[in-house]
Amino acid sequence: MKTVLITGTSSGYGRETALHFHAQGWNVIATMRTPRRDALPSSDRLRVVGLDVTEPESITAALEAAGPVDVLVNNAGVPSIGVFEGTPMARVREVFETNTFGVMATTQAVLPQFRERGSGVVVNVTSSVVLGHMPLSAVYKASKMAIEGFTSSLALELAPFGVRAKTVEPGACLTTNFAATATQGALLDELVPAPYAAWAEKAMGDFTGQDLFTEESDVAEAVWRAVHDTTGQLRFPAGPDAVWLAQAK
Repeated sequence: MKTVLITGTSSGYGRETALHFHAQGWNVIATMRTPRRDALPSSDRLRVVGLDVTEPESITAALEAAGPVDVLVNNAGVPSIGVFEGTPMARVREVFETNTFGVMATTQAVLPQFRERGSGVVVNVTSSVVLGHMPLSAVYKASKMAIEGFTSSLALELAPFGVRAKTVEPGACLTTNFAATATQGALLDELVPAPYAAWAEKAMGDFTGQDLFTEESDVAEAVWRAVHDTTGQLRFPAGPDAVWLAQAK
């Protein structure tokens, strides 16, 4: 029986991915910054472990608690929607700490056991923002593009050891806590200087009014495919809108 460790499982994509792997008979280490036992069903094959990907000690403790794992899914992330001119650099650094450096740190911590065993998969959940030109996402897109480049090079480094690295690129999903936070009116207003307001309002309207959207289950299924892929495919768009963007690219 294989074991997957998934970051950011309190809700959204991470929670759905944990449920999907559990339903397929895997052992699941479901990590979240603030552990909530009620976030996932009780099972002897599903353990909730605390993990803050921005804290090295937390990463070490979580991996020690998890024991050997076969797959790491880096799903934890923070949203950022706004105009770059109005985004404080402290916020930029906060986004990169989780979305970029947190992914790298967690990956680096798990690689020795994968390399020594000669098997293992790292799946990094990025975003469909890497597939097209989207407004109000400069900081978020930069943090995710960095992981796309990181993963493409990492995959080459790990291949000689039988270890694989993939990215999953979810489209827009309006039903997650992540989306609710990203599009929160007050937060968005803070990051949109007045001269940009009319343009930003139209951009958000176009975004929420699009025809195709992603569901949490689309992402869970894409992660599952990425974990089991042996064809060498690196990137896995998740959701109809992400697939459309990938095909149009």
